[in-house]
Amino acid sequence: MSPVLAGVLQLLALIAALALAYRPLGDHMARVYSSEKHYKPEKWIYKAIGANPSAEMRWPAYLRAVLAFSAVSVLFLYALQRAQGVLPGSLGFSAIDPDQAFNTAASFVANTNWQSYYGEQAMGHVVQTGGLAVQNFVSAAVGMAVAVALVRGFSRSRTGELGNFWADLVRGTVRILLPIAVIGAIILVACGAIQNFSGIHEVGQFMGGSQQWNGGAVASQEVIKELGTNGGGYFNANSAHPFENPTPFSNLFEIFLILVIPFALTRTFGRMVGNLRQGYAILATMATIWIGFTALMMWTEFAHHGPAFDVAGGAMEGKETRYGIGASAIFSVATTLTSTGAVNSFHSSYTGLGGGIQLLGMQLGEIAPGGVGSGLYGMLIMAIIAVFIAGLMVGRTPEYLGKKIGTREIKFAACYILITPALVLGFTAAAMALDTPANSMTNTGAHGFSEILYAYTSGANNNGSAFAGLNADTQWFNSTIGIAMLLGRFLPMVFVLALAGSLAEQKPVPETAGTLRTDKPLYTGLLVGTILIVTGLTYFPALALGPLAEGLAS
Repeated sequence: MSPVLAGVLQLLALIAALALAYRPLGDHMARVYSSEKHYKPEKWIYKAIGANPSAEMRWPAYLRAVLAFSAVSVLFLYALQRAQGVLPGSLGFSAIDPDQAFNTAASFVANTNWQSYYGEQAMGHVVQTGGLAVQNFVSAAVGMAVAVALVRGFSRSRTGELGNFWADLVRGTVRILLPIAVIGAIILVACGAIQNFSGIHEVGQFMGGSQQWNGGAVASQEVIKELGTNGGGYFNANSAHPFENPTPFSNLFEIFLILVIPFALTRTFGRMVGNLRQGYAILATMATIWIGFTALMMWTEFAHHGPAFDVAGGAMEGKETRYGIGASAIFSVATTLTSTGAVNSFHSSYTGLGGGIQLLGMQLGEIAPGGVGSGLYGMLIMAIIAVFIAGLMVGRTPEYLGKKIGTREIKFAACYILITPALVLGFTAAAMALDTPANSMTNTGAHGFSEILYAYTSGANNNGSAFAGLNADTQWFNSTIGIAMLLGRFLPMVFVLALAGSLAEQKPVPETAGTLRTDKPLYTGLLVGTILIVTGLTYFPALALGPLAEGLAS
């Protein structure tokens, strides 16, 4: 079987698996977030934190709860890392340096999981399982809660109430993430991923010295890292490490975990707003971009550019032979079009155009299908922008899902789409203008510029993957990327929740003959075009200096 055919068959198998899970998972999540029943374990949690899960919140209260919970999470994770040297199960590792502890705490709380350290050489069992793995669950649940709050903004009328954050957080964790993670961890263990609390031990001699490995609760952390679109690896090699991702089947299963909730949330959206066709329109938009990017990535990496590529069957540099080019390309697109950041190959070793596809996937806002929760609310923001553009074309006040999109709503949407580019381009410009950050680049020229552009794109978009080659473990990068991750995560949430509150206060607008049908293929095409044009106009100059210049020169 040719490598190209193998890649295509894996893609088709992945699509089939996602299609089978779409309806039951989407409906289940709709029931979870619409239920008024509280299970006994959930009641214990509410009592422990002093929350009333039945009290409805307006958007300022919902936002305060999100920010307060996340702030406490950052402080807890920072303190846990700083105290690692005196904790049991630390494997002899010392406390994490302040700048790196801040960067890591910001990263995992912001659902980014950017890592400027070697996981197996820095973090003990307590920090890994009691700190990082816990944040993999709750940071994903926060994103899902904010997305559901926006959906309620569309589905409710004449009220500013968006639900209860604490109920959404607990239900998302207990009823959705945890059950799937338990089953997924068992599957990964069956595939060969490790799950233990062993210490450091020698496994043989290597280059004249002893080679050492430490164990850990890897399978349980691996499954939620993918399912919650987190991405932080137990080992520095991430999902290219055989302890995390042992076989081609586990590789395909991990890609499935990355994509299943973001895609299924479109059905949850359709179910909660009472119009499944609206969910299908959002799904079609996401799927069109995802399949297009995957096909383009496979083409760039399989294309033969010389004798070495002919012998290898494509650009095999930086890719695991047990996965090959096809599976690596599918994984790469899945992780950069979501806020996952997990990698099973070396992104910096992709072709120039391949690296550009990875960058563009993140710069779209990671909305195809995007992160858990963040992908849905990001796509709905773009849907509002597309409706507004269509309204300008015909001279009609835009409407979406029975709500008028007025000046206030457009201002919130515009602020949302401007925040991340401002962070990415601003920090990239500062890093290139200063001597100290530029000294961290392994490469010069276009590829060196791409390393820094990728780092801030990954951080501000809460992705977490890297163009390895950039030494990001410095005070400058730990601090600035940490700030970019926090601002890139929580500032957009301010405008999402403000928009949700504004929509919930409106009364329904009856559909007329002049209303734009947002559940038709024409609107899906308009939405895809809007996303690509807005992103292209924003980032094309930066992309032209980096991956495009490198790709055209090769």
